[in-house]
Amino acid sequence: MTKAEKTRNFIVEKTAPIFNMKGYAGTSLNDITAATGLTKGSIYGNFANKDEVALAAFDYNLKNVSGRIEAEMNRQASVKDKLLVYINIYQKFIDGSVSEGGCPVLNTAIDADDTHPELRARVLKAVLDWKNKIAELVEVGIARKEIDANHNPEQIALTIIALVEGGIMISKLTSKTEYWKLIMGSLKKYVDSLD
Repeated sequence: MTKAEKTRNFIVEKTAPIFNMKGYAGTSLNDITAATGLTKGSIYGNFANKDEVALAAFDYNLKNVSGRIEAEMNRQASVKDKLLVYINIYQKFIDGSVSEGGCPVLNTAIDADDTHPELRARVLKAVLDWKNKIAELVEVGIARKEIDANHNPEQIALTIIALVEGGIMISKLTSKTEYWKLIMGSLKKYVDSLD
């Protein structure tokens, strides 16, 4: 890895939590320089503009979350247990042990929806990829006869995503983790009902 690549990676690692907590509009160049200890010139010597830093920070945050989910899923045997991994991993967003500021998909989707088309497109791709991964997993469950063949894999995927992201939003907004637990209880019942 070249010195320039190391510097870019350093900038992304240091700013990813800030973008996740403050959003694109709320993160200033001063925040970026304070987090990295680098000058504005050093930042712009490695990135063309704040947009590039924000996109790289989102990719970094998403990769962090996806890697944790994949690793935990690889430890599970049944498809239903793999689907329930989302509850365990996303619980850590509530307590802040996975990613500072919460879920990068939810945070960035809301932040960039009407203000930053390129960032919105990046989040949209992440959501659609997530939906497709869950739907493919459900198809495996159907093939293994762990999940009833009458279920629609895409509907299941969208329901899981909506419950997880909605649960995070409600829990964080109200500061009531018991709401997260109630919603995740509904998700567990939903997954259990798929056979």
